[in-house]
Amino acid sequence: MSGVGRHIFLIAGEHSGDQLGYRLMRSLRAAEPGIRLSGIGGEAMAGEGLTSLFPLADIAVMGFLPVIKRLPTLLKRIRMAADAVVAAQPDALVIIDSPDFTHRVARKVRRRLPNLPVIDYVCPSVWAWRSGRASKMRAYIDHVLAILPFEPAALQRLNGPPGTYVGHPLIERLDVLQPDPDDAARRLAEPPLLIVLPGSRRSEIHRLMPVFRDTLALVRRRHGDLDVILPTVADRQAEIEAALQDWPVKPRVVPEEAAKYAAFRQARAALAKSGTVTLELALAGVPSVVGYQVSKLEEAIARRMIEVPTILLPNLILGNNVYPEFIQADCAPGPLAEALFPLLTQSPAREAQVSGLKKLAHLMQLPGGESPSAAAARVVLQVMDKAR
Repeated sequence: MSGVGRHIFLIAGEHSGDQLGYRLMRSLRAAEPGIRLSGIGGEAMAGEGLTSLFPLADIAVMGFLPVIKRLPTLLKRIRMAADAVVAAQPDALVIIDSPDFTHRVARKVRRRLPNLPVIDYVCPSVWAWRSGRASKMRAYIDHVLAILPFEPAALQRLNGPPGTYVGHPLIERLDVLQPDPDDAARRLAEPPLLIVLPGSRRSEIHRLMPVFRDTLALVRRRHGDLDVILPTVADRQAEIEAALQDWPVKPRVVPEEAAKYAAFRQARAALAKSGTVTLELALAGVPSVVGYQVSKLEEAIARRMIEVPTILLPNLILGNNVYPEFIQADCAPGPLAEALFPLLTQSPAREAQVSGLKKLAHLMQLPGGESPSAAAARVVLQVMDKAR
């Protein structure tokens, strides 16, 4: 076992980082009892004993305009975080996701504590856009804990810092994602269960709900009855239900996570927005069609910056466009229905997706069944040992 009493400063910038952070804290303590952990986080990390330097809500801001409005506070918090790390003189700094905030802190810390090991938990999407960021990270990041299997090789190709694949947190949910025999039988029952996932952000609901509504109408016209479930989050349920009033095919709205995963295990197919949910669907083995729309301004920016042939994580991990994606003008009822209808029958299109998705869990799991948080803790301690 490594030395006792070492100190790690952790910085999470939003809810997803807080979730990673609390699991990492738990695994670090399991691997090295007596280790001291301090920093910035949310409720989950507080539950593991962290007293945050300031509330996570101060920095958990998404979107261009909200960031601009909160810029003075964000700059103040960046300085405060860097000053706190320097004052604490920890044995390592672990920054967790939210690169717009955490990387700015790391750069300030590196200038003042040049020998402090800095570990970045969650690789920024340098493989997808602004690839030049990777080589710049070498100046202030010593190691990257990657949550997607292809990221360490991408960092090496782009002359970025070294990285280790430590597993995506979703692989800890395989027991609730993958169907048992009863679930598999439900997938073949009639009417077929179809999951609709338009997203939880207001912009997604506004843009995708009408498109998905008309897509379902076209699919039912060809297939007949459908059993449709729309998972959402509790604070969007009323808004979603109001938007469903004019849907000719009415989904059952489920805000509970357990009901969502039960639907994933039993669904014949899914119509989903782009995002992490496509990885959940893929690990559950659900054939899917994916659509997404953004504003014209966001589209213009994305076309100039995105450097990958697909934006879907399952496709990127598999190295094959298993899930068809319909973006912007292509995200329309006709094309979506045309791609979705074959997935409701034993068609070649369905079989191709089912076959491709079977490889995904194997590619994402860690040797010996190690959990992502345990792997992340192991690598953090190895980096600290090497620095010492």
